[in-house]
Amino acid sequence: MSLAPDPVAVDPRAQFIDAVRAALAAGRLGKLQLAKYVGTEPDLQRLLVRSVVLRGEPHLSLLYRYRTRDITKNLPVEAGLALLAEQLVGQYEHAHLQTADEDIQLIVNRKGRTRLQRGRVSPASVASVPAATEIDRSKHRFVDLDQPFLAELGVTDAQHRLVPAMARKWRQINKFVEVLAHAVESAALPATDAPLRVLDFGAGKGYLTFAVHDYLSATLGRAVQVTGVDLKDDMVALGNDAAARLGLQGLRFEHGDVRDFAQDGVDIMIALHACDVATDYALHMGVKAGAQIIMCSPCCHKQLRPQMRSPLLLLPLLRHGIHLGQEAEMLTDGLRALLLEAEGYETQVFEFTSLEHTSKNKMILAIRRGIAGSRRAEVLAQVAELKRFYSVQEQCLETLLAAEPGAAATSA
Repeated sequence: MSLAPDPVAVDPRAQFIDAVRAALAAGRLGKLQLAKYVGTEPDLQRLLVRSVVLRGEPHLSLLYRYRTRDITKNLPVEAGLALLAEQLVGQYEHAHLQTADEDIQLIVNRKGRTRLQRGRVSPASVASVPAATEIDRSKHRFVDLDQPFLAELGVTDAQHRLVPAMARKWRQINKFVEVLAHAVESAALPATDAPLRVLDFGAGKGYLTFAVHDYLSATLGRAVQVTGVDLKDDMVALGNDAAARLGLQGLRFEHGDVRDFAQDGVDIMIALHACDVATDYALHMGVKAGAQIIMCSPCCHKQLRPQMRSPLLLLPLLRHGIHLGQEAEMLTDGLRALLLEAEGYETQVFEFTSLEHTSKNKMILAIRRGIAGSRRAEVLAQVAELKRFYSVQEQCLETLLAAEPGAAATSA
């Protein structure tokens, strides 16, 4: 008489990973974190996990929370689950998964024994933790308030609560990163093993410079070299000191002027609120350096207005100073967009944040595509006709590009 073998006990860790996999498959993942870190890495506190979609494919975004910084790694789902399974062995003593209807905890006691605790989620908890897709659809933020750089720059307090006076700046940062995120998805940037080179002219205190670094390095997991350039030495020192305190790699600030700053290669060029023709110099720098993405928010528009002669038909409208100023702004930025298009870029001019946040709210976004020679000639003819119509003799970006005809490729 033979005895049947004892059933093999299922490891609670494996059960936990299976529960995570099932929640992901059903689209019901709410919260997932590993806590009570007992490994050897200094200052590591916990691991936060969420479901994201990158380039149309599901991924796990793993955020390692340290005492003063965060590091994010994005992995395909199965690779992420395998890494979580490894982390649950001798690295963390507590794991917590909350779905839309179940609360699951993996607990390791002092003797190293592991148990799985499962329970139903109360209706109140379900209401407070919507499905991941619901969160993304209703209140998606590209920069989380708990990012250490926000506290360092005074956007949040020590408890990572938004400082009321910085609410507009917070919305502007998120909108800018949202625009950048869509541009990155569309642009032909270098392969993932190559560092992305970013120049931010007029970086100031570095709100957007830090946000760009955080999005590209932490959220997308890319190697980066982000350089903030500013004319003020105190702003450069402030940015470098903050980056050093946060232990950020691939971020630095330099003193420089957009008119003569030397940079051989750039993947993303940013210039916000560069005054008058400084915007043209920034755009020219981006084209000359071969930037795949150019993001500019113009400031004042002084060059064209004194040159403009109102066409007879428009005289009744443009005799009002406010209308003439608006027309000069539209013409200036319209010509800039056309000139970038002639250099092989797909361009958009749009309002990137509400007027209630800042009056300087226009964005010129250019993504390098390459165009046929016949299209280039057509675009340059449009530029010439607009200049003739308004009696404009010179536009700075056109002059700069004409001085270096080989600065940008124009092939299809």
